[in-house]
Amino acid sequence: MKIIYEPTKSLLDVPTHYCPGCTHGVIHKLIGEVIDELDILKVTIGVAPVGCSVLAYNYFACDMFEAAHGRAPAIATGIKRSNPDKVVFTYQGDGDLAAIGIGEIIHAANRGEKFVSIFVNNCIYGMTGGQMAPTTLSGQVTETCPNGRNTELEGHPIRMTEIIATLEGSYYVERVSVNNISNITKAKKALKKAFANALNNKGFSFIEVLSICPTNWGLTPKDSLKWLEDNMIPYYPLGVKKDLSKEES
Repeated sequence: MKIIYEPTKSLLDVPTHYCPGCTHGVIHKLIGEVIDELDILKVTIGVAPVGCSVLAYNYFACDMFEAAHGRAPAIATGIKRSNPDKVVFTYQGDGDLAAIGIGEIIHAANRGEKFVSIFVNNCIYGMTGGQMAPTTLSGQVTETCPNGRNTELEGHPIRMTEIIATLEGSYYVERVSVNNISNITKAKKALKKAFANALNNKGFSFIEVLSICPTNWGLTPKDSLKWLEDNMIPYYPLGVKKDLSKEES
């Protein structure tokens, strides 16, 4: 009998701690499939953040490091520079990357460090109870802005992908989403290109993934997917923001 599907070798067969409906599991699956398809499991090293995905090292079969809050890009820089033959990636949320770690990610991108940064944006602090994040949308209600984010007081939501794309050291920058099958397919394609860039030492790749947080949004998983489509994508438009490989070809 022809085998049409096998378990993803780059993911460990263990239950995750994520809330029901959370799309971290979908993103993990895509990363695992990409590592499998590129056959790079033995040379891949990941860096986990502080946040909802703090335990990511329990789920990937590759070597993993745990970074202090916001410092994953610094750890990845050291790993890649001392092991240039390895494929290195960070996996970070909007609090870890866009708040306490914003300086780390900007300077890593500006230096053109040769690793992949995966930025999971769900517009809220998930692990700590649903507080406002740098990416929280204008008017969005959270535990720390119960009347909705007021941009006159708290500033505007930060578009990290657009910022990273302006830096000369960045090589490939794209924003994707996992809210439907079509976008999940596109997300996998983007992740695969980013990991291929890292394998070939092609510079800094940054993939932002729009994700959902049903628990802290106070919505069902189904309604959360619709909320993402109606509210997040208009402010955080999907697509490639920078791809230097097109200039090289």
